[in-house]
Amino acid sequence: MASVKSSESPEKVVLPIHPPQSIYKDDPRAVLTESEQSMYDEVLRHFTREEPVYSIPNIEKGELLDDEKFWLSREGLLRYLRASKWKVATAITRLESTLKWRREYGIYELVNAAHVEPEAVTGKEILFGYDVKGKPAFYMIPSRQNTEEATRQIQFAVWMLERCVDLMEPGVETIALLINFADKAKNPSMSTARAVLNILQDHYPERLGLALIINVPWVITLFLKAVMPFVDPITREKIKFNPVVVKDGLFTSDMVMKQWWGGDHDFEYDHEKYWTELNTLCDTRVETWKKNWRDMGAKVGLSEWDYKKGSQSEDTPEVKALAQPVAVKTSEPESTQPVNGVEKKKPLVDETRMQDRAPAQAEGTSSNAGQSVTATTTAGAVAGAGGSGDAAGGSGGGGDAGGDAGGE
Repeated sequence: MASVKSSESPEKVVLPIHPPQSIYKDDPRAVLTESEQSMYDEVLRHFTREEPVYSIPNIEKGELLDDEKFWLSREGLLRYLRASKWKVATAITRLESTLKWRREYGIYELVNAAHVEPEAVTGKEILFGYDVKGKPAFYMIPSRQNTEEATRQIQFAVWMLERCVDLMEPGVETIALLINFADKAKNPSMSTARAVLNILQDHYPERLGLALIINVPWVITLFLKAVMPFVDPITREKIKFNPVVVKDGLFTSDMVMKQWWGGDHDFEYDHEKYWTELNTLCDTRVETWKKNWRDMGAKVGLSEWDYKKGSQSEDTPEVKALAQPVAVKTSEPESTQPVNGVEKKKPLVDETRMQDRAPAQAEGTSSNAGQSVTATTTAGAVAGAGGSGDAAGGSGGGGDAGGDAGGE
């Protein structure tokens, strides 16, 4: 993918970055203790029994579909075991609950790109770049909220989480969440925030690697200060306020946006170009993985490491070129070029904006009531996806025992 450059005007990057080659030479989940292996084997036997053939409880035609067998990977079973504090019965119950939810929610049919696309047109949620451990970077920009329909807003968030998983290279199991509260935000209702929170807690345990939050309004600061003491220490360590992500060693500059985050890439959301490329990238990766999985026997418990390594990109010039974002020229300067009707501001790369500094109030934030709702959503994202369900007040649990693979 060649970049289009201009010496007369700044470059704009409009496409997602292809995943870099995995940093892991060996499977970080390969070795289990004797006790862990025994518990894993028990869970695996439950979902692979043949007499009678396993069927999802309390659901019509509950025999596992190929997509569900593919989802029940070795790493997936281990994630639920860790989230359940290695309690086999709890892990099985939670896995079956998620299997039922994924079937009924329409993960494999209804919640597709065409269905959620109206939520995507402003770029309020973007996947762009990877942290130093290879976690996909999931940007959330509440000020770009563009719809009123809560159901599809939630479906879009779920769809984006699924695409994060599609962009994970071998050994990577978690995401880096980057939330920017700058500019006036249009917030979801409390019921919407609560629904997202419960989905994250119950059905995406062990998926949060980092939560980086900038331009935090004072009301959200107060809310987070109130709930943070109840968040488990492992999850709390993943949450960083107002970081300088490159200087702090969380991202390399070539893997992060310039505006607000201090990277190299002057990203501008061009929906038609970005959306097409993201879908093509993710679909191609998953199709290759599924082919490898079928060649390996198409069974429950096959390793993501194995079927992904079979298709992992080699460090060739062609692949390096694919990993580079495309830039296009624009005649407007950085400080005034509108994006989706919102005037862009100069990048704020403030050396004083360190993670141990108290979060500052952002200019032009919305009402206290609305920000309280966003605070609940933020708490759901960091506590729920991170696995601290009890702290967040959700129904799921989702403990974070065991940490991230390979120190993610």
